[in-house]
Amino acid sequence: MGYLKTAFLMVLIVFLFTFIGYSLGGEMGMVLALFFALLTNFGAYWFSDKFLLKMYNAEAVDENSSPEIHFLVKELAEEANLPLPSIYIIEENAPNAFATGRDPENAAVAVTTGLVKILDSSELKGVLAHEMAHISNRDMLISTFAATLASAISSIATFAMFFGGGNSSGKPVNPLIIIVFAFLAPIAATLIQMAISRSREFEADRIGAYFSKDPLSLASALNKIETYAKKTSFEVAEKNPSTAQMMIMNPLSGNGLTSLFSTHPSTKERIKSLRELAKPPLEN
Repeated sequence: MGYLKTAFLMVLIVFLFTFIGYSLGGEMGMVLALFFALLTNFGAYWFSDKFLLKMYNAEAVDENSSPEIHFLVKELAEEANLPLPSIYIIEENAPNAFATGRDPENAAVAVTTGLVKILDSSELKGVLAHEMAHISNRDMLISTFAATLASAISSIATFAMFFGGGNSSGKPVNPLIIIVFAFLAPIAATLIQMAISRSREFEADRIGAYFSKDPLSLASALNKIETYAKKTSFEVAEKNPSTAQMMIMNPLSGNGLTSLFSTHPSTKERIKSLRELAKPPLEN
């Protein structure tokens, strides 16, 4: 179900890009907008592990410096049939975690010291399984694709707003249509992008629960993370809000965003889904 929803949303954002591109920018406008969007997003995708880990001042650990985390990640990597990712610790009281890297061969998993302090071993395994699921699902690539198209749509709309638009036939576009599209298109693109992000979080919860074979421990971990996160600010994340969608829980969740613009589903919804996974199948 999660894959189908993501596929539908990806088709939707491609359609929106094509429609807005042909309506306001024509073929040349579409190509230019897509080129510049790729240019700005490709570096973030290709070097995501280095950028993000340096930004959060993450320190690499191994089986000697952090034996429990290393053991759990290794166990999950074997279960998921994935290469062992690099493992990092972030000195931060706010409990959180993320996975990064352009592909499974260049992946990294990072957890904060605050997370390690509040979770027991089974809960920590649940969180790490969620992050391994992101790696397995290649969610970094999916999110980059969505971000690229959303950026291209916004660029076309902004250009048309200030310089006028021309459709695929080269004819000028009605100024009123330009204003309406320029206002609505970026909002629509952002809504779809955030919906894709939420669908990937649900899917990472589901696949992570499969890897760990313990959905209730992940549910318990999410409940603890939300409780403690409300009491602790995550300063680096606050200064770099674009990285919020990488976390297992949005560290900016207290900023009043509506659910439609949120990068993550509500914790209540996620826990409900995980509890449903834990229920035994009904007998015929």
